[in-house]
Amino acid sequence: MNSQAPQNAEDHYYAGIDFFGDGKLPEAIAEYTRALELDPKFSDALHGLAQAYHAQQDFDRTIETARRILALDPDDILAWTTISRAYQRKGMVPEAEEAGNKARILGWKQQLKEQKASGGKG
Repeated sequence: MNSQAPQNAEDHYYAGIDFFGDGKLPEAIAEYTRALELDPKFSDALHGLAQAYHAQQDFDRTIETARRILALDPDDILAWTTISRAYQRKGMVPEAEEAGNKARILGWKQQLKEQKASGGKG
């Protein structure tokens, strides 16, 4: 990472990615949080934050963060998948299956939409 301090939400987001990649989860969480303080609807930063919490095995915060994504976009497949994975790790199988099913259905809908857009081929 460069020596210049992050100036905007994107800078903090990319700093979070760097820290996450280096396995520095508390630092990654701090950077994603700073990005979200500047832009509360920055869904990429929310995804990064959810993944960092998951890597820390803080599954309650993982779910809470993924639900923030769903408040912005109820059809976010990755958010539903993240919730499913977190519930699974908590041993909450019915909840994990429900969230996983929502992700699958949304994925199918997206595939159908793409097939229609490409003239039904694929």
